[in-house]
Amino acid sequence: MGHYENFPVASLLLPRALREPIAEIYRFARMADDIADEGDAPPETRLRQLAAFDATLERIGQALAEGTEFQAEAGPEPQLFQRLMAVIQRHRLPVPYFRDLLSAFSQDVRKRRYADFPELLDYCRRSANPVGRLILHLRGTPTAAELTRSDAICSALQIINFWQDVTIDWQKGRVYLPQADLRRFGVSEADIAAERCTPGFCALMRFEAERARLLMRLGAPLARELPGRLGWEIRLTVQGGLRILEKMENTNYDIFRHRPTLKTLDWLSMIKRALGKRESGIGNQEPEK
Repeated sequence: MGHYENFPVASLLLPRALREPIAEIYRFARMADDIADEGDAPPETRLRQLAAFDATLERIGQALAEGTEFQAEAGPEPQLFQRLMAVIQRHRLPVPYFRDLLSAFSQDVRKRRYADFPELLDYCRRSANPVGRLILHLRGTPTAAELTRSDAICSALQIINFWQDVTIDWQKGRVYLPQADLRRFGVSEADIAAERCTPGFCALMRFEAERARLLMRLGAPLARELPGRLGWEIRLTVQGGLRILEKMENTNYDIFRHRPTLKTLDWLSMIKRALGKRESGIGNQEPEK
């Protein structure tokens, strides 16, 4: 599973004008993420390919700054970058956000453990938040408040995906659960390897799920602040993240035997909540560090 499965991708809820550029942004992120995650290439090969992507983005930025023509044929995936260049130029998207994504994917190749929650949030700042920021830039210059709420939603989605995929990430040699929290709740990596849902592990996952829920609540008002179909898309995305957390809670956080996924009945519940007058789970709490 990739870390983008919880993001909306060119949904029918989106304004038609945004579907193609969002699809191109996702295509770039998905392809770069696959370089870091998929196949059996050695780390040095993955890092070299990601560096080539970054160099191409740097050339795009230079071409835009200098008003010169960008030649995609000189780098990797020429058709991908030619389309991406057109989207960036048409919508005046900040190139550094794309480079932040590459920074996170390169980190996935090199880094396998996270000391604490702030360190994990820094990863989310580069691996997830740029996606939301780019989507906001597609509709114009976002306000500081909109960026802050978008960051909270995207970080929450990324973290929720981590908690869904503890086993899958372990098989890739990665543990995103902060090392400080493992120690705090008396959970060992041997417990993860053996898929032992101990009382300590359940308490740890409850704690981590609440962090994600609070982040989602911080960002959720963005759905009401943005007009039209984009606001509805975000509202449904928020409800999807909250529903995954509910499903984790309903199985006492045994994600080893009950990996939470969204099924047809879940989507019906999410739509009902999104259409309701009250946004489930909106509050002003700060997530615990």
